[in-house]
Amino acid sequence: VAFAEAVTLGAITVEEVTCRLATSFAAIQTVLAEGEVPVVVDPAGSMLKQLRPTVLVEATLSKYNSGIMIEDAPVVIALGPGYEAGKDVHAVIETNRGHNLGRVYLQGSAEPNTGVPGAIGGYTIERLLRSPGAGKLYGVRQIGDLVQAYEKVALVRSAMNEEFPVKASISGILRGLVRDELDVTLGMKVGDIDPRASREHCFTISDKSRAIAGGVLEAILYFLNRG
Repeated sequence: VAFAEAVTLGAITVEEVTCRLATSFAAIQTVLAEGEVPVVVDPAGSMLKQLRPTVLVEATLSKYNSGIMIEDAPVVIALGPGYEAGKDVHAVIETNRGHNLGRVYLQGSAEPNTGVPGAIGGYTIERLLRSPGAGKLYGVRQIGDLVQAYEKVALVRSAMNEEFPVKASISGILRGLVRDELDVTLGMKVGDIDPRASREHCFTISDKSRAIAGGVLEAILYFLNRG
């Protein structure tokens, strides 16, 4: 469930909101005028000066400072660790599962990166699918499929035509899997299993995402309503 799919597909709709790929500043304006959300491939952020947004949200979840500064927009918000509220950005939103998920920090930083995903159904790292080798990944099962522990859900084919199976560690729904033919490296996260086994979870916004988004909205309203 991500608007990033529009980069490959051209457009994607998530819960009745459509996001469309835009390749220029003019295209961004057209997409916005049609009531849709534009997505732009701009890793250097070169369009920011043209867009001049009122609010800038650093939502890459890279867990380190990507280089954005508090001066980049009237309101600058970052998700997760790597930023200090009041110094690097105006606000930081907690992204770690637990009591503080979605909390708005106006001073200080989010909880440090643990390297371990939050527990779902009692499972943490067991939920993750990691590449057993370097090469191109090909799915065997599809997102939304119910899979069993130790079942092969994908394979990685190396440059030497060796095949490495990607197996589920637990039973559940295949909630995420990278696209076919993507180049992967040894140990790279390539997907995840949801032990709650609800297919609907694969195609709707997650509880965690809603909590974080609520924190972003709270921060925006706080700063814009201060006058």
